[in-house]
Amino acid sequence: MLLLLVVVVLLADGRRATVVDGPDITAAAPTRVPWLRSRANALGRSFSSTRPVSASTNSTLRATTVDRSQPGAAGARRSGGYPAPAKNESARRGGTAISAVGSPSGSNGGRRAIVLSLSAAGARPDAHDAYGGPPMPTETSWRAVAAAVCTVGLAAGLGLAPRPPRAGQPSCQTLSGWSVRRLAEQTLVIPVQERDVHAIRPEVAAGAGGVILFGARAPADLAHQLAQLGAAAPGRIRPLVMADEEGGAAQRLANLVGQVPAARTLGAEDTPVMIRRVATSLGRALRAAGVTMDLAPVADVDGGVGPNNRDPDGTRSFSADPTRASADVVAFLKGLAAGGEIAVVKHFPGLGGASGNTDVMAARTLSWPVEQRVGLPPFAAAIAAHVPAVMVSNATVPGLSTLPASLSPRVVEAVLRGRLGFHGLVLTDSLSAVAIKAAGFSVPEAAVAALRAGEDLVLYNPPSGSLAALTAAIRTAITRAVAAGSLSRSRLEAAVAHVLSAKAIPVCGTGVG
Repeated sequence: MLLLLVVVVLLADGRRATVVDGPDITAAAPTRVPWLRSRANALGRSFSSTRPVSASTNSTLRATTVDRSQPGAAGARRSGGYPAPAKNESARRGGTAISAVGSPSGSNGGRRAIVLSLSAAGARPDAHDAYGGPPMPTETSWRAVAAAVCTVGLAAGLGLAPRPPRAGQPSCQTLSGWSVRRLAEQTLVIPVQERDVHAIRPEVAAGAGGVILFGARAPADLAHQLAQLGAAAPGRIRPLVMADEEGGAAQRLANLVGQVPAARTLGAEDTPVMIRRVATSLGRALRAAGVTMDLAPVADVDGGVGPNNRDPDGTRSFSADPTRASADVVAFLKGLAAGGEIAVVKHFPGLGGASGNTDVMAARTLSWPVEQRVGLPPFAAAIAAHVPAVMVSNATVPGLSTLPASLSPRVVEAVLRGRLGFHGLVLTDSLSAVAIKAAGFSVPEAAVAALRAGEDLVLYNPPSGSLAALTAAIRTAITRAVAAGSLSRSRLEAAVAHVLSAKAIPVCGTGVG
């Protein structure tokens, strides 16, 4: 028998008393509780453990299912649009402090939640709402410390066995057995108009890693159409479904998820607690619409009048103050996670104050010494809060790299992955941007350079009618680069491992996924 001692300390100050690496409950009691990666729907501070544990119904560590559905859209926050209390609030009564929340797969679009609760003598349950998040703004602030020790006996084999796949989910993937072409396909994100998602069925059937939705008015049955599209994916490895749903000027699905204020409005008028609740509602609505990844929040620090061709951020930025922007970015990404959505912070290492919009011109960020003081803090805060994904900009960074950041190993490997310690999913901004062409790269060449620099998913948006040809050209460029040795197969496999990890698909023998 393997005896695993888990010590959990909850620190509550009236604002939050939750955990970062929240568990994803995957089976009935006795329940196996894996410690999730940063992709987990997680809140607050983390348990200290690197092994999965089991909790039975009579354990101190208990799992409770609650209904967290709530009416209205994300924009209804000022008229009582916050998430309604859980119908089953037993987890917050009788001295039980809620410590984590996660959305189980296949749980009605993220509207059913599994809450992990820890009985703790002397705990003040009113310090939490039913989701393990901070109290409503009107609740009384208090300070308390609750500690508990949970000793769980596990059979040695059970504690180390891989998690069984969920229904409809592929089992552990052995990437060494994948062809280079199949690996290359999984690094591609295919653009599509949200009113015609079936137009990219051939690309999804070929194994694309993701799709990104464009448009301004989605069909009412978008979730059904996306489910049908995903069913075409080989090996049941469905693509990530992405949208730029930031709020304000950047909304693709407002008719389905409701109007969401711009980041600058949220930052100026709302507290982080309120921002988190807005993002939670948005995350739930996106999940219900079939979208699994939101390309938000914008972590750039900017006070300009954009977004426009000279200022790519403007109102998309929460604040021109790095400290305030950091708090609001973390609140938004945690809200998305609580709503069942994968958050993507962008545009690393920070586009605030950039010389122009890289979509239409070559542009540079602030100088690297200034960027480190002003641009990096919100990204560092997001990484500390276990954000699952980061998008890299196409601007150059004076004093760090003359290449667009998305193509620069110094930006991605040395700073993002090395200095900041980010080990999750990294996406490019669109490689069809004018800034990429101005740097002397075609889209296929840029895709290879981005993968070589340490990124995992390649975004692009070709002219109308050229999607199939450009996608084939990118795939060919990647496979030829591996054959020529200019892109290592190990780097390509590492990229795909990050993609699969974001999809909660384990990769055999790597510890990823």
